[in-house]
Amino acid sequence: MSSPATLGELRAAVESGRVPRRTVRQEVRENLIGKLASGETLFPGIVGYDETVIPQLVNAILSRHNFILLGLRGQAKSRILRALASLLDQAIPVVPGCEIHDDPLQPICSACRARVAEEGDAMAVGWLPREARYVEKLATPDVTIADIVGDVDPIKAARGGLQLSSDLTMHYGLLPRSNRGIFAVNELPDLAGKIQVGLFNILQEGDVQIKGYPVRLPLDVMLVFTANPEDYTARGKIITPLKDRIGSEIRTHYPATRAEGVTITAQEAWLARDGGLEVRVPQYVREVVEEVAFQARADKKIDRRSGVSQRLPITTLENVVSNAERRALAANEPLAVPRVTDLYTALPAMTGKFELEYEGEMKGAETVARDLVRSAVANVFATATESLDSRTVVDWFDAGGTLQLGDQTPSLEVLRQAKKVKGLIELAARLAGEAEREMSPPVAASAVDFVLEGLYAMKRIARSEERGYHASESGVRRPPRPSESVFDERFPAPAQGGKKKYYN
Repeated sequence: MSSPATLGELRAAVESGRVPRRTVRQEVRENLIGKLASGETLFPGIVGYDETVIPQLVNAILSRHNFILLGLRGQAKSRILRALASLLDQAIPVVPGCEIHDDPLQPICSACRARVAEEGDAMAVGWLPREARYVEKLATPDVTIADIVGDVDPIKAARGGLQLSSDLTMHYGLLPRSNRGIFAVNELPDLAGKIQVGLFNILQEGDVQIKGYPVRLPLDVMLVFTANPEDYTARGKIITPLKDRIGSEIRTHYPATRAEGVTITAQEAWLARDGGLEVRVPQYVREVVEEVAFQARADKKIDRRSGVSQRLPITTLENVVSNAERRALAANEPLAVPRVTDLYTALPAMTGKFELEYEGEMKGAETVARDLVRSAVANVFATATESLDSRTVVDWFDAGGTLQLGDQTPSLEVLRQAKKVKGLIELAARLAGEAEREMSPPVAASAVDFVLEGLYAMKRIARSEERGYHASESGVRRPPRPSESVFDERFPAPAQGGKKKYYN
């Protein structure tokens, strides 16, 4: 059925019930109820909030509240706000050309009222799509009342012979242009106090003063905000009257489990590379990348008040894949499989994602990041090898064996050297979840790298630029002393009184 094209057709459609007429918050509430009844996913792409944030958000919408999301950076606050647009109708009728999307059946601006009176039921009706009804503004200290609410245009007043207090002299800001839609403000406390005053007047009374003139704007707007909890306090930069007028405060959080974090990172990271090169990311690499973020959020050398964004594992995984891509291209391999050591090449994607405390500043961001990677590898490896025995591999290094490998070592060369270590290939295959004979060289090389880095992270073997992987200081076998020597049966001890010989 086609949409009404004139005011008369629209009036008839509203009277028959074909076109609903309701406020924005009623509209969002009723559409949410429809989604709940049908079992439809409310906010696709939002992971880990099903039992915490989403129920509070649903309650706020059902209560027809303006609300604020409080959380640290990288907690999907902006994504949640943008997803609210899916609760709006596909399109609504508006007066064509009106800057504030006036309702043809009940216009609030003088120009639209005059037009309706002049043209009557023959007036054309426009239709505004849902995506045009969501407006978002990042709050910064330089935002003015003119940006948000509007300003008096003296040229309009002079040309039309109007009083400056007339709404016809207004140059509308973002908030009036969001009329009959959703207006979102990110980082609300960064707005200057007088802008916040303008917002709470609109919230409660529907009016505002501009240049000393009271302007009545009975807008139909759903207002939603985000803020950092540290700023949204009595000591912060939020004014109490505005805080009092916001219906619900909803706390967001970082992923509660590593599995949730892995799901979010896999959803957001760009991993499918072009150029015909296949990319396969092992599960243990994904878990180590995610564990880095968990370690950072608990590290005392990192400022917890600023948080560690979920963007850290996302950008880190992208860099890890890029290093694997570079290695595969250089070795002419058709499959790029990231290795755990690739995380050390991804430090530039980590160091800018956290703020350091004094102790961390003394060590340096790169050193802190390296420590985080090593701790993350140790945690993931300890879990993965809980029921596996790696003593055979460690014994080989304790006996003096060394492996010199780098992050750009081709897969076949990694495997050639790994075959010298008894039990290494077999242990790698079990960690990779594949049979040894079925593993492709890049997959096998990545698994071998995980074993070596895991043993190094757990301090069972050592690693250095000069010697590569070698025995840890505590595990090096020293030559036996005479008092504790044990001779092989093939080399019996000399006769008493003769000189003893020792063999390693």
